[in-house]
Amino acid sequence: MRILHTMLRVTDLTRSINFYTEVLGMKLLRQSDNPEYKYTLAFVGYGDEKDGAVLELTYNYGVEQYELGTAFGHIALEVDDVYKACADIRARGGVISREPGPVKGGSTEIAFVRDPDNYAIELIQKKANYQTL
Repeated sequence: MRILHTMLRVTDLTRSINFYTEVLGMKLLRQSDNPEYKYTLAFVGYGDEKDGAVLELTYNYGVEQYELGTAFGHIALEVDDVYKACADIRARGGVISREPGPVKGGSTEIAFVRDPDNYAIELIQKKANYQTL
């Protein structure tokens, strides 16, 4: 088994696709519209779906707002340089909600970004070597 995708409900599909592709550098992998059931799906990611997990952006016609709930935490992305990534995201119009720096109680460098629907995206500085559990 493997993780295929994470689905996020979005209120403006074009705005969300633009954020994930233009601000975070993902690619629009595929998109399909289902007028009979009043929704459109767009899949975005850094590589082909056969190679790794992607995000499914779901737009339900006419829905202008969602409650994010308290169970969802965030999406995490590994970056080569968290400080440069934040500068690049800010330059492209993205919102940094937590400036880069060490995680509380640790040394891992992280930052947080918010997407247009206010979903949290954690940026995690790539480590030279990983510890196994």
